[in-house]
Formats: sequence, structure tokens, C-alpha cells
Amino acid sequence: MPRYVDGFIVPVPKKNMAAYRRLSQKAGKIWRDHGALEYIECVADDVKPGKLTSFPQSVKLEANETVMFSWIVYKSRAHRDQVNAKVMKDPRMTGMDPKSAPFDGKRMIFGGFQVLLEMKGT
Repeated sequence: MPRYVDGFIVPVPKKNMAAYRRLSQKAGKIWRDHGALEYIECVADDVKPGKLTSFPQSVKLEANETVMFSWIVYKSRAHRDQVNAKVMKDPRMTGMDPKSAPFDGKRMIFGGFQVLLEMKGT
């Protein structure tokens, strides 16, 4: 059965990066505690605005913001649904108020993806 990935693109004000890291560490621990195989957060390093599309354009990136590219890996979509159900009931999630998040959740892009091809190095 192919693995499953939830992917996220998020604009984060550069001044909020420390708070975003703390939130990510907490969230990553919660997801991993409930069975997620991997939890990865990446900060933009070589992401230029495009003419038609780009990561910055996708989240309507504003001055003094950066783009985060993140994903969570699961065994399958069914496994993702089980893990997320547990995560949403976890009492550690109650302190995560979207209004106080260190990013604009309205501009977050997210979705679930079936893995088409996976190649690993040795």
C-alpha cells in the first residue's frame, strides 16, 4: 500500500519564526506520538516569485514574510485519518488557538496526496 502525505504551504512573518518553530516542534511531537511516520518543516531558501505561479504567489506572500513548505507522512490515507482523529482529540491541541498562530492560516494551502513514486538513497 503506498504511503500518504499531507502537504502544507504557509506564509510566516520572519519576526515570528521562533514562535513558528516552537509551534511546529509541539505539533510534530503530537503527530508523531499518534503514529505519523515523519513530520517535516522547511523554510524557503531559493524560492523566487514567478511570472505566472510560484510558492510566494500561492500564499500571497507579503514583505517580511517567508514561505514554509511542510509535510506529514503516513502509512496510508486510512492511517492518516486515524492519526488526525487522535490528534484532534489530544488535549495538547487545545492550547493551539488559530487566532494566536504565528502565521495567517487563511493563506495556508494544504491537501492530502497519494505517493506516486518514492526513491530513497543509500
